[in-house]
Amino acid sequence: MIEAVGLTKRYGAKTAVYNLSFQVRPGAVTGFLGPNGSGKSTTMRMILGLDEPTAGHVTVGGYPFRRLPNAPRQVGALLDAKAVHGGRSARQHLLCLAQLSGIPARRVDEVLGVVGLQSVARKRSKGFSLGMGQRLGIAAALLGDPQVLLFDEPVNGLDPEGILWVRNLMKQLASEGRTVFVSSHLMSEMALTADHLIVIGRGQLLADMSVKDFISYNSADFARVRTPDGEPDQREKLTAALSEAGGQVLPEQDGALRVTGLPLPRISDLAHEADVRLWELSPHQASLEEAYMRMTQGAVDYRSTVDQRAGLQEAVPGMAPQGAPYGYAPPTAGGAPGGYPPAGAMPGYNPPPAPPGQPAQGQPAPGQAPWQPQQPQAGQGMPAAPQAAAPAQPPAAPPAPAAAPAAADMNKRDSEDAR
Repeated sequence: MIEAVGLTKRYGAKTAVYNLSFQVRPGAVTGFLGPNGSGKSTTMRMILGLDEPTAGHVTVGGYPFRRLPNAPRQVGALLDAKAVHGGRSARQHLLCLAQLSGIPARRVDEVLGVVGLQSVARKRSKGFSLGMGQRLGIAAALLGDPQVLLFDEPVNGLDPEGILWVRNLMKQLASEGRTVFVSSHLMSEMALTADHLIVIGRGQLLADMSVKDFISYNSADFARVRTPDGEPDQREKLTAALSEAGGQVLPEQDGALRVTGLPLPRISDLAHEADVRLWELSPHQASLEEAYMRMTQGAVDYRSTVDQRAGLQEAVPGMAPQGAPYGYAPPTAGGAPGGYPPAGAMPGYNPPPAPPGQPAQGQPAPGQAPWQPQQPQAGQGMPAAPQAAAPAQPPAAPPAPAAAPAAADMNKRDSEDAR
């Protein structure tokens, strides 16, 4: 068991931990929670004798850590997974720790198998990923088969399979009667792993209770009630009945009702008495994350602010808007330049109608020649087609003078030139 009494630690003018008292009992996984800078790492260092308390004391099994006989055989800890000599292999690192504590060498191979590093046991640790380093640190903590274990962010860098493995390992160690103390910022993982919580903020104790009680005390539980969507009178009758019984009823955005102050059986009875059909009647309990945020909102030292330049950057011309389909091309007023059809238009393209006073998309502007498809020329993407020698023909007659254009197609200058 770990017991802290009046634990205080100051670094000059800054007080990292102040008058902190708690107990970590065996047989359960105890989560250690708190915002950044709240004093969690300092507290764990004082438990392990790495920092000397300014006031108060902390004991492990009734003794200060420095007075424990052969402490590595009684306490295992993972505080910094990077605290490994990069030139040593995983097996060499564990073997050195084992020899210092009088642990048999066969135990090294056992813990390497427990953490799944058998295949890389002889590789240098400097090439390990963050998750592999975490596994090696856990192996070092398990090396002496201790009764007390401390882990600081043990799932950092692990993949989902590794996180599940650590969760099951913590529960297994606690089921064997060991004392397991785990610090983490992953609320969802703590909700699945921890049985008890110790929460601190700015170096002071905020909560010391079970996970269930912590969520219940720091959240507002309510019931979700839904009546048939097409019958608003049913909803009104139920709202009136619940309000008369002392419940508080608030509408939800999806059409359901949020009811507080009444247990679920009472809500069901009131609905039956009012002859109201229910489509939904379910309890809602806040998550550990919601309860934690509610508890520690006044103890957070580092808060982000709104970016004052957010939304001021102009959109890049021609850039597709967010969510635009692949191949998006920005539209142009009045069609493509020069009245030509849009790029990539297929045969039979029909331009959309144009606003009043503007030419239709793909149509020439007033006074502009209509667009005609151009035939590819030799040397411009198509080879010249071979031509057979034509037989001799008599001289062609001189071309006839061009006929005057129809009156309907003439403009003013064309009429004058024709005359």
